[in-house]
Amino acid sequence: MTISVGDKLPEAQLGRMGGEGPELLALSGLTKGRKVVIFGLPGAFSRTCSASHLPSFMRCAQAFAEKGVEEIICLSVNDPFVMAAWDEASGASEAGVTLLADAGSEFTKAIGMAFTVPEIGFYDRSQRYAMLVDDGVVSVLQTEEKPGVCELTVGETLLDAI
Repeated sequence: MTISVGDKLPEAQLGRMGGEGPELLALSGLTKGRKVVIFGLPGAFSRTCSASHLPSFMRCAQAFAEKGVEEIICLSVNDPFVMAAWDEASGASEAGVTLLADAGSEFTKAIGMAFTVPEIGFYDRSQRYAMLVDDGVVSVLQTEEKPGVCELTVGETLLDAI
């Protein structure tokens, strides 16, 4: 079942590179008592994700903060090493976007957003979505209707919806 507005996010462990190497963070700890934006995309370094989706949230980071958003989290079904390299290459964290790994696609599957395209090596990857989460509950949700398109889930569109 796909997550909907009003649903509580499922618990998940997300990865990132810490000072001592890979570490896991509880999603509930990132969302409890906070207003956060979470957006998912198919893959780090992929064409549309790097050229459109991630940069849109980087451009809008200050505007989200002005609306009370405390953190913008980008999730991808990649490992923490890849996400750290993408962060370094893109400047995401410097722009106000936290890149986290859903390495085993557990969260992506739990919210009903997984898809597979074997021809390009995408297995259990994330569909494009963007959501505003208040204290762990989805208050705004946008998903792309067409594969390969990034219009409804860009930062500007989510910003307009809140």
